[in-house]
Amino acid sequence: MKHHFTRREFLASSSLALLGAAVSGCATVERAGQPEPIIDIHQHTGYSGRTNEQLIAHQQAMGVTQTIMLPAGREVSRPSTHNGKSNGLAAKAGGNQSCLELARQYPGKFFFCANEVPDLPEAKEEVRKYLKLGALGVAEQKFHVECDSPAIEALAEVAREFRVPMLLHFQHDTYNMHLENFHKTLEKFPKVNFIGHAQTWWGNIDAKCDPKVMYPKGKVTPGGLTDRLLADYPNMYGDLSAGSGLNAMTRDEEFTRGFMDRHQNKLLFGSDCSDAFGQGTGCSGAQMIATVRRLAPSKKIERKLLCENARKMFRL
Repeated sequence: MKHHFTRREFLASSSLALLGAAVSGCATVERAGQPEPIIDIHQHTGYSGRTNEQLIAHQQAMGVTQTIMLPAGREVSRPSTHNGKSNGLAAKAGGNQSCLELARQYPGKFFFCANEVPDLPEAKEEVRKYLKLGALGVAEQKFHVECDSPAIEALAEVAREFRVPMLLHFQHDTYNMHLENFHKTLEKFPKVNFIGHAQTWWGNIDAKCDPKVMYPKGKVTPGGLTDRLLADYPNMYGDLSAGSGLNAMTRDEEFTRGFMDRHQNKLLFGSDCSDAFGQGTGCSGAQMIATVRRLAPSKKIERKLLCENARKMFRL
């Protein structure tokens, strides 16, 4: 029997066909007119109300060929979720099951991580459940706890057990507090790769970082905490996503070129943008891709940041 596609099915299937055109590695040379592959390590289902169809179209518009979805933990009212105000990663993001289902619908194109509110008694088992189902990491940890707390260490133990990375959102007095103490976690779990993300992580590329300023401007004073963590700890990496990553990479272009060169094996592209377009000034992900292409000191480094580092980290 002939199947008549609905408009929704047509949009989803046609977008994914284009998304899958360049999945075969991170080669520098375009093949048969196909775009160079890009791996996005940071997206969400349900992001600010965006539909899966809009998400798929967004990723295709950016030129992303493989996407890793980061789920929220369950909705609970407790201090670690600001009494429920930060449920859904404070962005209406979907949970573990929604990310799993999208990945199963589009194998090889969409992947997923596992997550849970870290100080729940059942957090470790919930994360283990989805890692056993194929999750590639523990992410995105975005909760009101200390970054070296027993709750974070408990999930780091699971990450170590499954040999997967763990991504944290660092935001002053809000999420994973006191970045200056994170070296303790890095030292306690040397075999776990941690990925830093968000305002406080990126603000600290500057040695004169004001922790209360979320999107600092102007020249960067070398020697910032983030720069030192990346340099001193083999298991510390950086997620370039969101307005915080874009701001950090564009505020001082001379510094950025050196930063990309120094940490060319430590930086991974992510978008973490909730728009439905995937292009233009309203999309931080598209702007970051353009920034990497413009400021990376070489084509080789560009390919590392946009594809190769993520492929190695998540074993894609």
